[in-house]
Amino acid sequence: MAIAVTIMLGVMAPLASRAQGRAADSVEVSLLTCAPGNEIYSLYGHTALRYHDLRTGGDWTFNYGVFNFNRPFFVLRFVFGLTDYELGIMPYAAFREEYRRNGRWVVEQVINLTPEEKAKIYYALAENYRPENRTYRYNYFYDNCTTRARDMIEMCIGGTVEYAAADDTPQPTYRQMIHEKTKGYPWAEFGDDLCIGAKADIEADDRQQQFLPENLMRAFSEATITDGNGKRPLVKETRLTVDASLPATEGGFPLTPRQCAYILLLLSVAIAVVEARRRKTFMAWDIALFTCTSVAGIVVTALLFSEHPTTSTNLQALVLNPLPLFFLPSIAKRKPTFWRIFAVLATLFLIGAMFQDYADGMVIVALCLLIRCAANLAPACKQHKQRTDKA
Repeated sequence: MAIAVTIMLGVMAPLASRAQGRAADSVEVSLLTCAPGNEIYSLYGHTALRYHDLRTGGDWTFNYGVFNFNRPFFVLRFVFGLTDYELGIMPYAAFREEYRRNGRWVVEQVINLTPEEKAKIYYALAENYRPENRTYRYNYFYDNCTTRARDMIEMCIGGTVEYAAADDTPQPTYRQMIHEKTKGYPWAEFGDDLCIGAKADIEADDRQQQFLPENLMRAFSEATITDGNGKRPLVKETRLTVDASLPATEGGFPLTPRQCAYILLLLSVAIAVVEARRRKTFMAWDIALFTCTSVAGIVVTALLFSEHPTTSTNLQALVLNPLPLFFLPSIAKRKPTFWRIFAVLATLFLIGAMFQDYADGMVIVALCLLIRCAANLAPACKQHKQRTDKA
C-alpha cells in the first residue's frame, strides 16, 4: 500500500503545483452526493470527494466509505461499534460508471476554492491516505463517509464556512431522519429501530443532520465562505453527473413487522382462551415464545455495551433480553418467580414508550408477553387465595 501512496503522490503532485499557479487554475475539487440504492447498506446514500485537473485529465475520487466484510469478526465488531472504515482512492470514471450501472444518480458540487486551498486539500488527502492514517473508527451518526468529506473541506478552507440559519420549525431526530430513508423497507426500518435507543429520539441540530449525504448537499448549496477578502458562495457550480433511476426491485416479505405482531397477538389471545377453558397452560408455547425473544434479546442487550452512542439507552432491552434463557427450568416447572419479574419488566417497557420510539410492533409484542405472564400467574394467584381462605 505504501507503493500506492507513492504513485498517487507522483501522479497528483503536478496538479497541486499547478493549483498554486496564477495562470490557468485547472483544478476542481468537488463534493459528490450519491443517491440511495436498493441494498440495506446503501439506503442512506453516499458521499465522496473528487479531485479533477481539467488540463491533464487527472481525475480521482476519494471515498471514506471503504470497509472489508472479510475482516475477522466483522459482524461482531460492527455490533460493538468497533468497525473500522478507511479512505480509498479510485479513478472518477470507474466511480461514476459503478453508480450509473446501479441506477443511482450522482450530483457534483464544485467547491469555490482558491488555488492555495486546492493545494492544501490535495496535501491533506495525500497525508490522510498514508497507511498509518487512512483507517478511522466509523460511527454512523457522528463520524462517517459524509462527515469526513465535510470536515476535510472545512479544514482546508482559509476562512470560515457559514451555513444557513435554521428556521423555527422543530428539528428532526436521528430516528426520524433515517425513517425518511427506509420508507418502503419496513423490515430494514424495524431492524434499525430495534438497535437504537432513546438517544436517537433527541432533536439533531443543523450540523448533526449533515451525517446524511443529501442533508449535507443541501447545506452546502446555501453555505458561504467568509475570509479576509469578504464572503463567497461555498459551491461554485452544481452538476448532475450521473442521471439514473433505480431499477424496480422484487417484493420482499409480504407482511410488515406490525402485521406479524398482530398475528402473534391474535394467536396469544386464542391460546389464552383455550388455556382458560381447559384450565391448563401450554408450556411448549411459552418456551418457544420466550426462547425466540431471548435470542433477539442477546443482540439488543449486547448493544447496550457497544461504542455506538445511540444504542446504550435502548429500553427495548426490558423485554428483549437473555433473562428467560436462565429461567427455562422455572418456566417448565411453572414456578411463578419468572412471570412476576417479567411482568414488571414488560410494564416498565410500556411506560418507557413515553421516552423512546420503539420498533414498529414492539408494543404489541410486549402485550403478547404480558398475556403469557397473566396466563401463568393466574393459577398461582388462585392457589394462593385458596390457601389463604383455608387459613
